[in-house]
Amino acid sequence: MTLRIALTAGGTGGHIFPALAVLDALQREGGIEAVRFFGPEDRGERKRVEAAGLRFETVPAAAVRGRGPISLARSVLRLGVGTFTAVRKLRAFKPDVVFSTGGYASFPGSVAARILRIPLVVYLPDVTPGWAVSAEQRLATRIATTTEAALEHLPREKTVVTGYPVRSTFFEVSREEARRKVGVEGDEPVILFAGASQGARALNRAVFENLAALVKVATVFHVTGEHDAVQAQRMRGELWSEADRYRPAAFRDDLPLLMLAADLGVMRAGASVLGELPAAGLPAILVPGTFAGGHQRDNANWLAQNGAAVVLEEADIARLPGLIQELLTDSARLQGMREAARKLARPNAAADIAKLVREVAKR
Repeated sequence: MTLRIALTAGGTGGHIFPALAVLDALQREGGIEAVRFFGPEDRGERKRVEAAGLRFETVPAAAVRGRGPISLARSVLRLGVGTFTAVRKLRAFKPDVVFSTGGYASFPGSVAARILRIPLVVYLPDVTPGWAVSAEQRLATRIATTTEAALEHLPREKTVVTGYPVRSTFFEVSREEARRKVGVEGDEPVILFAGASQGARALNRAVFENLAALVKVATVFHVTGEHDAVQAQRMRGELWSEADRYRPAAFRDDLPLLMLAADLGVMRAGASVLGELPAAGLPAILVPGTFAGGHQRDNANWLAQNGAAVVLEEADIARLPGLIQELLTDSARLQGMREAARKLARPNAAADIAKLVREVAKR
């Protein structure tokens, strides 16, 4: 049996990359006739999806959390238009299954699947669901999720814990090979700052304010997002002889290699950290964002409770340089965090979700 698969997901990498990882697992098994991605293109979704070789179908969507009355009314109207558009486009595509990885961008496609009676598999990447997955769980045929902690928020009778599906690079490249590929020599300490696919202004400011001290203790890779990319390059030029120890970029396609190569990560706590930090065995300082319902704090706390990370609130970010120094000079603690992270890894997550998608599609 060949399958036609529709993907729908939120605009950030934490939602898009799991969808692509599951698709990769499906394609490795074969029997995929056609795949299309349905979603808005407000935050660079089209670029990421088309880079993966997929056809992108534009479906309007909008966030509703934290909106004022007028903005909320506009968002609801846009979601209505998006649902109508998704119904029309899904009807024309005729998929055997719709796979959603959450985020507000996935909502119109998921509702359309229910209207058209197309089987729907929903994946919750975070520890706690946002409003989209909270609604979609009622529409779903089956649900997959990253952690056991999420089960208290989901219907257990149709939910399976699979782990977070990550790109295969995490399990195919050794730490030594990764360091070689990103240009790190010997035992040079490496810090990776990454504010997720959209960047994080608070993290960026902390790097800029402490850059001269940071490059004295480690090679610093810094994924800035588009907003601060120009300033980062300007500051790199001002480092003169130590410029090579600061390596900023707006976005890195080879982020898995950087995570494998690093000794310490400093990151937001979007959904991707739940899978990628364990897969890379990367100790981390997590600075959770307070937006989107505060789900990042739950993600960060789950990793910290399992010994893989330290949580630093954004209000306390002035403590970041001291905390970095404290961890980099405590090799035993870093190694303990690395081992704790690795214990959380689920290498078969993508394959397990792919199996679930196939089972639902064949009903």
